[in-house]
Amino acid sequence: MVRKYVIGPIMVAALGVAAAMPLQAQELAMVDSETDWSVYVADSPKECFIVSKPTSWSAQRDGAAVTVRRGDIRFYISLIPGEQVENEPSFLAGYPLRQDTPVEMKIKDATFSLYPNADINAEYAWPRPEDDSRLIAAMRDGAEAMVVGTSARGTVTTDTFSLMGFTAAYEKAKEMCR
Repeated sequence: MVRKYVIGPIMVAALGVAAAMPLQAQELAMVDSETDWSVYVADSPKECFIVSKPTSWSAQRDGAAVTVRRGDIRFYISLIPGEQVENEPSFLAGYPLRQDTPVEMKIKDATFSLYPNADINAEYAWPRPEDDSRLIAAMRDGAEAMVVGTSARGTVTTDTFSLMGFTAAYEKAKEMCR
């Protein structure tokens, strides 16, 4: 599986988080905020994404709750018209993911697998491209998403993302990146 959008971290002062951006430097602007989701746009080349952080998270090792240090935890939807990327979901775990174990995302009764790829970035996971539209449709229809991942050290984390404002933010990003 190859994703079109190779991401690299850049600090976004407005969020205080590492955001999905290409490796070249460019101007980034938050253009809207819809409840729990924010819309960002870069103009040269034109790229848009929406992003949210979890409303809660927990960690377990061997079935017992543990305290762990994590970096930024985010869920993104990227739109990159110049590369024919209409909607690319990605999950930033805040730690290196176990590469042989998919991340599971649950929305209502639907479960989606997201796959880490250390060749791109060990802390991110993506659904298979053919699942992108189905995952986004579930996000538009849901109230929250639960993402369960396993670290390279075997710690299992559960991140809960609110989907309040997702549809409005997604539509705004699509409008901005036509």
